[in-house]
Amino acid sequence: MVDAVLFELLHTEMVAELWAPDSDLDPGPGVSAGRGGRGQRTSLQVLEGVGFRVGQALGERLPREMLAFREELDVLKFLCKDLWGAVFQKQMDSLRTNHQGTYILQDSSFPLLVHVGSGLQYLEEAPKFLAFTCGLLRGTLSTLGIKSLVSASVAALPACKFQVVIERS
Repeated sequence: MVDAVLFELLHTEMVAELWAPDSDLDPGPGVSAGRGGRGQRTSLQVLEGVGFRVGQALGERLPREMLAFREELDVLKFLCKDLWGAVFQKQMDSLRTNHQGTYILQDSSFPLLVHVGSGLQYLEEAPKFLAFTCGLLRGTLSTLGIKSLVSASVAALPACKFQVVIERS
């Protein structure tokens, strides 16, 4: 319980720091950090990169008892149950697939969005709270040998969907 609160506070501070108008993040010459087009994109990339690295570390540590997954679906089930349980102390609500390499992971009460307001005006703020988790999923999949693209969408807060598209070689 305490771990979850600390993680949520850390995540909130990372988002707040990257979106602060006077952020120390230096995206390069001619690009403004904080609010605005390229600055937001850079902040999202930084959050996703941090999540990717955390996902890689968790992917190395968590599945020790499941060293060889038989199928992609087994790996995605691992993400929905074990990874989500380790990070958010709950399981993902739904996993769907088209059996062609696209998976939809749905959480009806995503912990990092629960503290965000529930009105439509807050939907535009949602991506900055989802970027870390997209990186987390992508990093874990990468460590488990699956190259993927992960995106997130929100139709109504605090529910969200993560789309995982497996890249075929």
